[in-house]
Amino acid sequence: MSTVDLWVVGDVQGYSEPLRRVLRERGLIDESACWTGRSATLAVVGDLVDRGPDGIGVINLLMELQREANVQVLIGNHDVLLLAAHRFPDFRDDFLSGGGLLSDLDLLTDEQVEWLSHLPAILRLEDSVLVHADAMFYLRYGRSVDEVNANLRAILEGDELEQWRALLDEFSEHRAFLNSANVDAFQQTYGGGVIIHGHTPIARMLQVPPEAVTHAHVYQAGRCVNVDPGLYLGGPGVCVLAAQWRQRPVMALWARSASKP
Repeated sequence: MSTVDLWVVGDVQGYSEPLRRVLRERGLIDESACWTGRSATLAVVGDLVDRGPDGIGVINLLMELQREANVQVLIGNHDVLLLAAHRFPDFRDDFLSGGGLLSDLDLLTDEQVEWLSHLPAILRLEDSVLVHADAMFYLRYGRSVDEVNANLRAILEGDELEQWRALLDEFSEHRAFLNSANVDAFQQTYGGGVIIHGHTPIARMLQVPPEAVTHAHVYQAGRCVNVDPGLYLGGPGVCVLAAQWRQRPVMALWARSASKP
């Protein structure tokens, strides 16, 4: 097993089998999907569902791994939309038009709803800050990691439809960290030397074909890392970041699945 401290997985979006394959390739789980990563931390930056065939399978796998190891999962906008469609009929059309699958919605259990509703929006892990979106709206929900997470959790546990709608609208923001002043403001507020995010497919950020993206995108002189592989666009595998907290800068690699999803 590698001595890497932190493994970060980009947007999985319902591709449960490629996720299992890549975790096995990294030595984090065995053939039975039991944790073999010892003391390593696994973090997944959100968007567990939509577009891929088995969002519920992704949720079940990560819920089980959390019982065995230090597995951290962030909530992404597609996960919020799944919860919104479950709670409010008004959001069902938005869920389906955004790539949501009726099978995920129909199979969603109360236990999974509870788990998703309590996922954090921001994580601070040593010298890294992890968020789903490359966006500045988090600052409007709090000036600390704990405050942001508490405020978003209150929305996801509540029945204020307009608050849900406003939160989902906030996620339309992309590419905010291409502006160095935004990176400065984000890091000054939440700390951390490296911001790790998904949300914007690397292919769209770099304006290249999805199949040409073969590694996580490190930018802003190493202060930001994008790990969204754009699987639903045709990206060739699941993006995994290997980060060693005591060795800067963060190392990025691409872990291909055994075959395309």
